[in-house]
Formats: sequence, structure tokens, C-alpha cells
Amino acid sequence: MSPVDPITESVTKIGGVDISSNDTPRNRETVDIEHAYVRDDPRLWSKNRKNGILSIVASAALIATLGANIYNPAINDIKADLHATDQDISLSLSLFIIVQGNFPLFWSVITEIKVVATAKSIGLVIGMRCLQAAGASAVLTIGAATLADIYEPHERGTMMGIYYAAPLLGPSLGPLLGGIATQLFNWRATFWVLVIFGGVSLVTFAFFKDTFRRERSLAYQAALRRHKVHAAQRDSTRSSKRSSITLAVPPTLDSKGDSGIPSDMEKGIGAPSAQASRHIDEIALSLNDINPFGSLMVVIRRWNNIVILIASVIASPTHARGQFSNKYDYNALKIGFVLLAFGLGCMAGSLLGGRWSDRVLMRLKAQHGGQSNPEMRLESAKYAMPFLPLSCVAYAWLCQEKVHVAAVCVSLFLAGFFTIWIYSSTLAYIVDANTGRSSTAIATNSSFRGIAGFVAAEVAAPLQDSIGDGGLYTIWAGLLVITELLILLVIWKGEKWREHANR
Repeated sequence: MSPVDPITESVTKIGGVDISSNDTPRNRETVDIEHAYVRDDPRLWSKNRKNGILSIVASAALIATLGANIYNPAINDIKADLHATDQDISLSLSLFIIVQGNFPLFWSVITEIKVVATAKSIGLVIGMRCLQAAGASAVLTIGAATLADIYEPHERGTMMGIYYAAPLLGPSLGPLLGGIATQLFNWRATFWVLVIFGGVSLVTFAFFKDTFRRERSLAYQAALRRHKVHAAQRDSTRSSKRSSITLAVPPTLDSKGDSGIPSDMEKGIGAPSAQASRHIDEIALSLNDINPFGSLMVVIRRWNNIVILIASVIASPTHARGQFSNKYDYNALKIGFVLLAFGLGCMAGSLLGGRWSDRVLMRLKAQHGGQSNPEMRLESAKYAMPFLPLSCVAYAWLCQEKVHVAAVCVSLFLAGFFTIWIYSSTLAYIVDANTGRSSTAIATNSSFRGIAGFVAAEVAAPLQDSIGDGGLYTIWAGLLVITELLILLVIWKGEKWREHANR
């Protein structure tokens, strides 16, 4: 793959002092930062170790989507038990989405969380749901970035597809588990299911091997360069003070004719200290170095990123549960089984779409003499573009006319399949086009989707009441067409935008 965002070891001088480090032939080569030399390279690990890491992060990501959907079948029970309104329920859904989408930009350790299963009011449920979303959001960002650490670009489509197959089970497996728990016990049991899943996932991380390598992080390398500058400035200032003291007291010759001036000053004022040289590559990041807003701006100031991020807000219908409860008179368990069709479609789209994305990339790379660019990854999305809006419209009017549920399940499966077929390609593109900052790019993508999901969850219910299912999802199909046009725009102009941003 042709280098993206090439990084070279630069030489910085302050007052004539060379503050570069690790000046070896390897470092003097112009290399893609993604392939910079590192010790214990994660991409050279065994297949079994890589598969183990993939399994750990995928299973952990499943919990995030389970948390978003597991209590949907129990909404009527929650409303009755906690005397909640439709607005309260809508807020608990939409706030979960926006917090989960945006908190990766600010994620930090949350040490104590009051269990939502013991809540006595809808307000406490909403608050604790927000904390659940904040905690679950971390792995959604770190997981995708972890795969970028251990797999080469031509492998990522397939592996991203496998990775997202697990969390994509959430929208279907969540309502199913929630329906079973609600039928057997009550709505509070749905949250105890999450506690069990979370505990099991936590145990698996005891076997997780860190994949982060600072040599391949643009954020760390930028902090390292700033540290070198500051270290050289401190050494230069310290040497200047020592020089002033020496000039104020004329040197005297000893019996051997030595002046008594330190040898390092004889060699040249301002030479960096040995201690600084030893520790120049071992720095502790400050809050300023990990400022999320600075990293966010680096991502969104690129036109190819901003356009593909807007396009990535393609999302599944968020209020399907209300239709089956009201129109088909289904209980929580039956709703869970119906929504399983959408989840299975998402899984199939993720697995097949990711693998197809890699095949298209390899074919186009061969056609271009072994050279490739991230935009080639998006070519595979074209095959699904005509069918996604059509499946959404079909789902809309089948529900509107209360057609047999089997037909609705087929439309749900197809909608999930084509949605994730496209999304798996856009996600792999976001990683490939942001070498050295994949974690920030994924977090920004999550933020865009979270904001879009929040808005959709808030406006869907009123629109559904006023124009019905057919009108609501026909409008949504129109929005999907717009996002597909944006993807085509990135295929056409993305490479030029990236080259302009790298100048």
C-alpha cells in the first residue's frame, strides 16, 4: 500500500544544538508511521494471539450494544412500574446514544457506579443509563484501533467485519435476552444480565496483551518533539548561566595547565545533557498532550474525513419496537425474536461486506501496479447502495399496512445486511485514511453517529405519530440516499483532499 501521511525523523536545532535522537539509517528512511520500526511488533504476532485479541475486544464490544437495547422489550413494564411518560423513555434511549457516541473523546476510568437495577425512579434510570453508556463507549473506540495495530490494511476489512459482527448482535440479541429476562423475572433483571456479561468480559482482559506502540502514534510523536524542544531550551539556558559565572571569575591555570572549565563547555556551549539524551524518548504525557479537542480538530479539518463521517451516520430504525408492540400486540419475548432478524442481517453484512471490501481492495491494487489508496476501500460499498434505501422503504410500508410479520422480518434482515455492508467499508476507510490517529478517528466517527442517533431518537416518535411508519421511514430512505452520494463524493475527491491536507 502506498504511504499515507509519511513521517520522517526530523532534526530540530536550537542555538545550533542538534536535538534529534535515534538517528539511525532505519529512522532516516521516509516511512509510513504505521510501519515504523517497533520492538515486539504486534503485526508479527502469531495468528492465534491475534485471534485471541480479536475475540476479547469483540466480546467486550458486544456489551455496549447489549446495554443500548436489552431493556427495549421491557419499556412498557418500566413505564408502569416507574410511572414514566413516553418522553421519559425517549430521553433514556436518546441520551444513552449520544453519551455512548461522544464519551470516547473524554473517556476516563469510572470507579464507582450505582446499580441501575435498584432504581426507584425514572430519573435515576436515565442518569445511570448515561453512566452505562460512558463506560461501555471505551471499547467501541479502542477495539477498532486495536485491530489497526495488529493487522495490515489489506486484512482490515475482513477483521473489522468479524469484530463488528459481535456488537451488531446487540440490537437483536439484546431485545431477545431482555424479553426472556422480563418474562421470567421483571424489567430489573435485564440490568443484572449486563452485570454478568461485564464481569465475564473483565476476566478475559487478564489475557489481553497491549498493542499500542508509541512509535506509531502521531499524538505521542508530536508530544516527543515538543519535549525535545523544551529539553534543549532548558539545557541551553543552564549552559548559558554556567558560562556567565565562568566569565565573571577569570580561570586560573593549575599545575598541569588546565583551565578548570568543564570539558563539556570546552566542546561547545549548549550541548544536551547525557541525562536528557537517555530519557528523551521516555516521556509522560500531560493533559495538554492528550487534549481530545486538538486531536478532534486534526481529524475533522480534512475534507475527506468530514464528508465520510457525515455519511457514516447511516443507522438502523430506532423505534421498531413500538410498532410490534402496538400493531402486532407482541409481548417482550416475541419482539425480541422479530428484531433478531435485523441483527442476523447486520452480522451477515459485516462478515461478508468486510471480506468483500478486502477482495475489492486487492483487485484494484493489482490493477494499479501494486499501488493503492484508502478510497479504493469504498468501491465495495457501491454494490449495496441501490438496495439499502429500497429495503428501508419496504420495511416502512410493510409495517404501515400490517403485513404478515414474516415479510417484515425479511425486510429487516435486508435492511441490516445492506446497512452494515456499507458501514464496514466506511469504517475501514476511516482507519486507513488516518494513519497514526486511528483511535481519534474512530472516536470522532462514534461522536457523529451518537449525535445523529440522539436526534433520530428524539424526532422519530413525534414523526411516527404524525405521518405513520410509511412516511417516517420513507424520509429516512431519502436521507440514506444523501449519505450514499457523500460516499461517492469521497471516492471521487478523497485522494486530492488528503494530498492537500498533507502539504
